Amino acid sequence: MAIVAVSISPVGGDVSVSRYVAEALRVLEGYPGIKTERGSMFTTLEGDIDEIFAAIREMQEAVFAAGADRVGTVMKVDERRDKEMTMEGKLSSVRRHLESE
Repeated sequence: MAIVAVSISPVGGDVSVSRYVAEALRVLEGYPGIKTERGSMFTTLEGDIDEIFAAIREMQEAVFAAGADRVGTVMKVDERRDKEMTMEGKLSSVRRHLESE
């Protein structure tokens, strides 16, 4: 199981990138095995690492197809193999620490 934060956007061109982001996010509808959490700067994906990487590649292509000549992608990958990990589990762990202080 992996958790990946990803931000994909065109480089250059219009100042607003929301239409490109929307095209990238539409790709995720075809990946029901990937859990998503949208944020204002990144989208977090949870699931099989190979499936996530395939989705990200397809998301990049969607931004190109929407008219971008250049695409910038930032990813942060957290993959554990010693125990099960979820987005909610990570947040719950931080909450426990905040409550104990």
